[in-house]
Amino acid sequence: MNARLLIVDDERIALRNLEHVLAKEGYDIVATQSGRHALELVDTQPFDLVLTDLKMDKVDGMQLLQHCKARYPDLEVIMITGYATLESAVEAMKIGAFHYISKPFRLEEVRQTVSEALEKVRLKRENRALRAQLDSISGRTRIVTRDGGMQKLLDMARQVAATGANVLITGESGTGKELFARYLHEHGSRPDGPFVAVNCGAFNEELLANELFGHEKGAFTGAVGKTGLLVAANGGTLFLDEVTEMTPAMQVKLLRVIQEREVLPVGSTRPLRIDVRFVAASNRNMKDWVAEGRFRQDLYFRLNVVNLHIPPLSERRDDIPLLAQHFLDRAAPVMGKSVRRISDAALEILKSYDFPGNVRELENIIERGVAICQGDTLEVGHLPDDLRDLTIKAFRRRDGHIASLEEQEREYILWVLEEAHGNQTLAAQMLGIDRVSLWRKLKRFSGEER
Repeated sequence: MNARLLIVDDERIALRNLEHVLAKEGYDIVATQSGRHALELVDTQPFDLVLTDLKMDKVDGMQLLQHCKARYPDLEVIMITGYATLESAVEAMKIGAFHYISKPFRLEEVRQTVSEALEKVRLKRENRALRAQLDSISGRTRIVTRDGGMQKLLDMARQVAATGANVLITGESGTGKELFARYLHEHGSRPDGPFVAVNCGAFNEELLANELFGHEKGAFTGAVGKTGLLVAANGGTLFLDEVTEMTPAMQVKLLRVIQEREVLPVGSTRPLRIDVRFVAASNRNMKDWVAEGRFRQDLYFRLNVVNLHIPPLSERRDDIPLLAQHFLDRAAPVMGKSVRRISDAALEILKSYDFPGNVRELENIIERGVAICQGDTLEVGHLPDDLRDLTIKAFRRRDGHIASLEEQEREYILWVLEEAHGNQTLAAQMLGIDRVSLWRKLKRFSGEER
């Protein structure tokens, strides 16, 4: 397939010249004079490379560069500007620009730089695909994502995994904290060692102590002896899920184990040496709990050598179609179904939903849909009733902040127009405004994109 390039320049002549030259090289070109429109394009269409001017109204090239590098690490960006300074060039390269070209540029320089940037994109994608293939062959945990922030998080997890340092994983329920814990274990120095998980909120203090420390035979009436999870995890990883649910007394006991690297089973007088990596997780704000005295500060520091915070699914909507297809591909063979794809209409509803239960909720929705689907396509009718009843998108910027009123109005009007299949008279009726008012708003939106 031909590489797809996005060219952004508010000077029409410069834009057309670049578009003409690079189209002759065989690339698929999308061009725009608006930085704001470029942000929408990179969030809705796949590109291999962006060439952008620096100085533009409302959204400039530096803002576009920052957005691309934060969300799409495989996407390379070339800055082209007539306002070149050493400071701006250094800043762009620090943020992650592939190259910085000054106007007036030489066409051969542009061709060569584009070719080199695309080669870098190809190599990064090959490396990522090879890593995923090796994980699949080895049976390692695979975390499915195309989100730039998540990919950076995975890169950090791989770096941390090799050190053996304790890790604290935070994030909302259902984001995949245990999956990340397994990922850390499998990419660490002792992947063949045991991975032992315990939910600290599932036991009272006495039962949790028994689970973690075990007991000697005869420690209490009827006791036959039990190996605790701390000993069972020796040479590997102990995952403490919902660690904030531990009582203060249990926190003291765990702190001593981490400090002394030894366990004293109930009823025993002889401590057992252990070599365990601790990975803890919580959906709480740990700093608040420490400040309120609900979680020991010294234990927090012992566990939080490195913190990995997993963002909610609503902040990485690009992953929704990818994850949905992944869960479908996994569920269909298990259920003996021939479902192969998800309809565009169903995907639109999924992408509009906020997923308070995060990835776990999406998996449940897809499994339910596969279970009741009789054909090869999961349709809107196979989604839960509360999702099918959604009529308005949950408008949220990709950085997690609520959209402004102006942005929300624009997106809502365009959505209603799409629902009306482009019929402006019908759309105006649905919006409760006259057709002239709708025409004026659409004209304003069109002007913003130029």
